[in-house]
Amino acid sequence: MLSEAGTNTSANRRPGSAKGANRDYRLDFFRGLALLFIFIDHIPDNTISYFTLRSFAFCDAAEVFIFISGYTAALAYGPVFDREGVAMGVARIYRRVWQLYIAHICLFMIFNAEVAYTLKFLYNPLFADELQIGDYLNNPGEAFIRVLSLQFQPSLLNILPLYIALLLVLPFLILCIRRHVLLALIPSATLWLAVNLFGWNMPGYPEGRFWYFNPFAWQFLFTIAASIGFARTQQRAWMPASPWLPRAALVFAIVAAVISMSWSVHELVNRVPEYVVLPEAWFDKTMLPPARLVSVLALAVLVGYYVPREASFLTSRAGWLVVLCGQNSLQVFCLSILLAVLANFILNLVGYGLSVQVLVNLAGLLIMIAAGMLLAWFKAGGQLPAAPRRQEVQREVA
Repeated sequence: MLSEAGTNTSANRRPGSAKGANRDYRLDFFRGLALLFIFIDHIPDNTISYFTLRSFAFCDAAEVFIFISGYTAALAYGPVFDREGVAMGVARIYRRVWQLYIAHICLFMIFNAEVAYTLKFLYNPLFADELQIGDYLNNPGEAFIRVLSLQFQPSLLNILPLYIALLLVLPFLILCIRRHVLLALIPSATLWLAVNLFGWNMPGYPEGRFWYFNPFAWQFLFTIAASIGFARTQQRAWMPASPWLPRAALVFAIVAAVISMSWSVHELVNRVPEYVVLPEAWFDKTMLPPARLVSVLALAVLVGYYVPREASFLTSRAGWLVVLCGQNSLQVFCLSILLAVLANFILNLVGYGLSVQVLVNLAGLLIMIAAGMLLAWFKAGGQLPAAPRRQEVQREVA
């Protein structure tokens, strides 16, 4: 059906032409895959989550999402500073910040209504506590003010505030990178190191709570990704040509995969001993410690070296559906949050049998993919964009 939809698509609507020319579909694919993983990981006690990235690496889909977001932000806004001036570059970035902020507020209100409605059926206050929405239901006046200031972040609603905070400093970041990449990387690395040493974080709500994704720590991953993306806009190599880098990344990724899989197996089957025990602080998601940071960077290196831009799986039938999700990431992400709450509600009512979990996960994934297709259809003027042929992608790369 995808290929049929694209046969009569005009040239200016084809993904590989005009606005989409020279597009790197790897970014869309892995961002879409990260969104699907985020949905699965957000369902509590979900057996299917043992097959997502978190079971095969020291990082998970959140790190992938932020890395790709930083990379694509530099691709999108870096050239604007040269082409239209600094003022317009700043304006375009902050316009996007405003869009994300409005999306977060709307998502919170729907999320809150969804949780409040399900509580009538579950009669279980622990459901609200599990999603960390109880403070809002008990004191909506003050809590909503904290929502507007991004301090109150219920469970599942903490990655958009992080992305907003990172985009707020993106103009300054781009200005530094334009002069010299080290002007951005050195202060960013220093702040990340200080945060991990001294535990600095942004205050949250209620009192005593902090941001789940510490922006002072996660900005380093975003800065690294933005620096790489900006290098691409300048037609510069983003990685050294030395053979040791992909080899080191591969070794690290294999070690991380073996250790992570051993932990997952131990969680699934308690009789299997935990062969490798490492300090939990090494994998604290809030602070983005070195293990998590190096893990996602190693995966980025492996994709950059070993996954060609014209890889056939990117434009296969299944791969292209994931690409469409990645190309409409904000809407699909917001939908994934609401679907995760609905999935949690259904599993609480029906039970956590494996067959039920498979059906609930599959239904959510299909809805997300359908949403990506619908949004792509709308953007293309009523025709679903067909995946570009392999020869077209090869010409774009050349």
